[in-house]
Amino acid sequence: MEHSTQAAFFGQRNEDGPTPLTWANVALAGLLLLVNVMISSALKLRLEKQIVVAGMRCFIQLSVLGLVLKRLFATDNAFVVLGMAGVLGGLAALEVTEWKAKRTVKGMFWIAFSSIFGSAIVVGLIGAAFAMNFKPLLAASKFIPVLGMLYGNTMVGVALGIDSVLAAVDQRRDSIEAMLCFGASRWETVLPVVVEAARTAMIPTITSVSITGLISIPGMMSGQILGGADVLDAARYQQVIMFMIAASVALGVVFASISIAFAVIDRNPKLQLERVRLKSAIGFYIGDKRGNRSSSSGQRTPISVRSNRSVVRMKVWKSTDAQSVA
Repeated sequence: MEHSTQAAFFGQRNEDGPTPLTWANVALAGLLLLVNVMISSALKLRLEKQIVVAGMRCFIQLSVLGLVLKRLFATDNAFVVLGMAGVLGGLAALEVTEWKAKRTVKGMFWIAFSSIFGSAIVVGLIGAAFAMNFKPLLAASKFIPVLGMLYGNTMVGVALGIDSVLAAVDQRRDSIEAMLCFGASRWETVLPVVVEAARTAMIPTITSVSITGLISIPGMMSGQILGGADVLDAARYQQVIMFMIAASVALGVVFASISIAFAVIDRNPKLQLERVRLKSAIGFYIGDKRGNRSSSSGQRTPISVRSNRSVVRMKVWKSTDAQSVA
């Protein structure tokens, strides 16, 4: 009786495969987040709310994803698979533009989407056809998980590339304007910025590829081993995935970096810093237009506000009369 109750609550062990888990197992694992909460509280990090929200998001998102994929895996319709790939790519682009990016420019969502979706689809199709031998090629149960791994890594690389481009434009603003004044072309101007951004964004992926299997057992390999797959087969699958991730990140980073650089430097060519908006800590863009203040003499004094690492210039009107400022 005790054994059957425990099996119903925690899941019956399957000797031929992985041990099935129940919601009770998930709840017990979720209690481990209390470690993070206690550390945050003890050190006064003020991260308790973020930790709880992150845990709830993880639970809800993975639960919804599991329900969606369970229905999706029942079909091998290529249009359905590509549609799901587009939705996941859109969510990845939204994550980059709305949550990860410190600065934004007009059309940044479509640049991020094209970079992430395009590079992941191209590399995923080539890898599925020639390296993994998927039959059919767009088998949902195989292609979507692989694409998800490509999306996750490419999204991080694209976010780093975009942020590096905008930061480099800010730091090199004077030299860029000097190059343009002396007749440099658009491509000659953006090339040093793109090279630096690509190097910065690709280093984490190269490091991950180099240490895989030496310091850590990657997620896909661990999952296959827990699922009962042969260890050497799992290792070969992981090798293929790592090489695909490296290629996808490289393509996405280069495309995104060039596109963002061209968005800031137009065809004339001219540096258009007013197109960049810096996200502030209180939820609005510093680049937005605000109300004007006039001085006691009726004149308005413009000042240029520019942070050390931003390409934003906002004109505000500062009163010279202390009483009007108060």
